[in-house]
This record gives sequence, structure tokens and C-alpha cells, in this order.
Amino acid sequence: MRTSLLSSLLAGAAFLAFSAAGRALAEPLRVVATIPPIHSLAAAVMEGKGEPRLLVKGASSEHTYSMRPSDARALSDAEVVVRVSEHLETFLTKPIATLAGKAAIVTLADAPGMKLLPPREGGAFEAHRHEETAGHGGKDHDHDHGKEAAAKTDEPDTDEHDPHLWLDTGNAAVIADQLAAAFAKARPEDAGAFRDNAAKLKGKLAALDAELKAQLTGMSEARFIVFHDAYQYFEARYGLAAAGSITVSPERQPGAARLRAIRAKIEGGKSACVFSEPQFEPKLVARLVEGTSARSGTLDGLGAGLPEGPELYFTMMRNLAGSLKGCLSS
Repeated sequence: MRTSLLSSLLAGAAFLAFSAAGRALAEPLRVVATIPPIHSLAAAVMEGKGEPRLLVKGASSEHTYSMRPSDARALSDAEVVVRVSEHLETFLTKPIATLAGKAAIVTLADAPGMKLLPPREGGAFEAHRHEETAGHGGKDHDHDHGKEAAAKTDEPDTDEHDPHLWLDTGNAAVIADQLAAAFAKARPEDAGAFRDNAAKLKGKLAALDAELKAQLTGMSEARFIVFHDAYQYFEARYGLAAAGSITVSPERQPGAARLRAIRAKIEGGKSACVFSEPQFEPKLVARLVEGTSARSGTLDGLGAGLPEGPELYFTMMRNLAGSLKGCLSS
């Protein structure tokens, strides 16, 4: 009788352990993505197999973001963390090392096949500047990072790039494949679903690309000024050309010399529109266009205020095209 009871207890314990293991395997993959458009693409690849967690929400800027305790908990619990580039989400550098030590870190800028553009210099855009604004005095100091690095090493500066790479739909397709591979490595049993979702996403991206190309045809001669130089990938994809940016680094106020240069471009008729962004104070744009024929508008390359999820990326890209065409063709 004792042997029978012991056998039953052991069998019950084994069943419970097996059930617990099965439940653990069935848990959705725990993914943290940094910004809304990347979260959107991750959500599309994960569809039916879980939902990623978003760090930088709403109208917050990845350039000035401060982490919250809930973000720290999410990173500590994550199996996969997806970021764009160490040059973009600088707020994440230390937390990744201290909190997400057990997670796989996916840096999209390093993905094979990713098209990376260098920081814009010369031509329509002035050389990079460190803008000192103590006391709002604002002195602009030209500083060509690329040339300095080349002089020191006799090699091209390959580490520095424009990090806003998601605004090229071709790069978004590369991201889909990269995420599918990373998620499949973490959850091999769901690899087929991730691959199928990525293929579906790439089909939608190709259709979106064709739609935007048709919408923006004939806009190549129009000139505009952006708040900060975040739209180079979108411009290159669709044949657009900005005349300059109000600030190089959005976390810094532009200096007086830069504002005078931008105002001169506007008054000289070199810009039909000047665009602000939801994440930053729009009053500066209003002052720059006051008394000129230039119009003002808003560009949003993050999807601020849009519902999170797989459709955010597509809505954001359509809104960008609509804002540009609406202002430039008025």
C-alpha cells in the first residue's frame, strides 16, 4: 500500500513538473523594442506569438528619453531587446549592460543588407556643429567629424552613420528578416510563424513603397527645412531634397548663427515649408517663418500619438508623405 501511494505521489509530481515545463515553453517571447516604428515592425513579425514591449512611448524623444522603473523591470525580464543603433538610443547603453545581461541584443544598424547613410554634411546641409548655448548666447563651432577621423586614421569613418534608418522601406524589409531570425533563435518552435509573418510584412512594405513613390512623384524640386536632420532616408528613397535643418542635435537649442542662416534661406526663397516635430517645441518654427511666404507643418518620424501595433509603421509613413506633399504643393 505504501509502495502504491509513493508511486502515485511520484507520478503526480512528475506530471506537475511536466505541466509547468510545458507552460513555460508556451509563454510568449518576451521582447523589448525601443521606439514605436521598430516596435510596430516587431509586433508584425510576432503576430500570433506574443506582443513586444515598447520603451519610448507617445511624444517622447529617443534623443532625450529617461528610463522609468517599469522600463528597468522590462529589460531585466526580456529575452530579446531590439534597438536601432548605439548612436541613437544612447539612454540604453548602460541599462543594456546592467539590466539586460541575459537578453539577446539586436542592433538593427548591424544587420546584413542594411543601407546606412553617412551624417549629412556640406551641400544643402552645413557641416556638423557643436552648438554651445550657455545662457542662450549660442555660438556655432564647425566641426567636421568625418574629416577629423580620416586625418587621424587614414581610413574612412565607418562607425558614424545617420541612425534614422527605419524611414527607408527597403531597410524596414531588412529589419523584418533580422527580427524573424532573432525571434526564431529564441523560440525555435515558432520559427515558421516568425518567417511567415516576416514574409507577409515584406509584401505589405513593397505595396507601401509603390504607393508612396506614386504619391511623391514630381516633388523633387521642392525645398523644405526640417527641425532636425532625421529624414534623409525618406528623402533618398522618394527623391526629395531638404534645404537644411534647424538643429543638428535635437536635445540642444540651435545657436543664434544657425538661426540666422536658416532665416536667410527662408527669406531667400530656398524653402517653401519649415517643419516642426511633435516631440519638440513648435514656437521656434513659428518665429522663423513669421513675415515670410514660407509655410509651416509637422513631420513625425516616430509615430507619436498613433496607436501601438503592427499598423503604426504604415500610418506613420503615409502621414509623412501626406504632410510633405500637403505643405509643399499648397
